[in-house]
Order: sequence, then structure tokens, then C-alpha cells
Amino acid sequence: MQAYTVEQVAEILNIGRDKVYFLIRTGQLHSIKIGKLRRITDRHLAEFVTSLEENASTD
Repeated sequence: MQAYTVEQVAEILNIGRDKVYFLIRTGQLHSIKIGKLRRITDRHLAEFVTSLEENASTD
């Protein structure tokens, strides 16, 4: 399992760091905390992208 930083996820999704924190805060993107560090696992990222695809197919 891979765990990414907020900055890495922002780069992967080609969005800003603040947007990643917004997605986490609103529960759209799950994350874990290791001490004071926030990490997003590859599973969390895959679930987020899948939810976007499902929402796009229902529009």
C-alpha cells in the first residue's frame, strides 16, 4: 500500500493543495493521520476517482 502526502495527491490530480484539504474536510476524499502528518492511501485515491466516475455517468 502506498501513502501519499497532500502535495503529492495535488500533483497527481493536477489540483491545488487547498483543494485537496477541502476534499478531505468535506469527506469526499478520505485520509489517515500518522501523528501530525496527513496521508492519503492509494485505496483512498482510487475510491475518490471511482466516485467521480460514478457521478459523471449518472449526470
